[in-house]
Amino acid sequence: MPKLRVHNFTISLDGYAAGPNQRLDAPFGDGVEGMHDWMFATRTVRAAQGLDGGTEGLDNDRILLAEQGIGATVMGRNMFGPVRGEWPDHSWTGWWGPNPPYHNDVFVMTHHLRPSFSLEGGNTFHFVDQGPEAALKLAFDAADGKDVLLAGGAATIRQFLRAGLIDEMYLVIAPIFIGGGERLFDDLDGGLDGYRCVEQASTSAATHLHITRREPRAAL
Repeated sequence: MPKLRVHNFTISLDGYAAGPNQRLDAPFGDGVEGMHDWMFATRTVRAAQGLDGGTEGLDNDRILLAEQGIGATVMGRNMFGPVRGEWPDHSWTGWWGPNPPYHNDVFVMTHHLRPSFSLEGGNTFHFVDQGPEAALKLAFDAADGKDVLLAGGAATIRQFLRAGLIDEMYLVIAPIFIGGGERLFDDLDGGLDGYRCVEQASTSAATHLHITRREPRAAL
């Protein structure tokens, strides 16, 4: 059965996935300097930016793993962009430029619908105003037998955890403190009860956790 997977979602030592005051020129908010250094130092990410060199080993392996077997993506409205409330227009098409890194159908959860649109590299963005299960069903249909990536942000991952829909999470702990903002594991109402950590490993840059369900998820 295809899985819903979280990959390389990074939090601080004190559990924050984003700092306060998220905005256009600071998509992860304030106080997050160095949070994703582990990722941008890898050979795979540097190569995608046209750069030479980079780290190999576990950090790079986790980047490569996230690209395997994914056929569609789900994300929250806040991860898609800084616009809140009604869309003033449809000019915003995401943080990633003309060729986002997903290369599949991306389903954005929002209370304010807008038309689907396509960008380079096979990226098509759809907007869904229903709950996690409905969004996931659409994503599984689009994935055509492959797994679905749950890209974030923290509030969206919490929704799917509370609903018991996530099959695997590859989380990363960066060696920084943020002190405020949006925490990943707050207000879960028992949403972690069905999960366990099956692997913990560290590099000089980050700690990697692999979290899985204790029992298989029921089919949608």
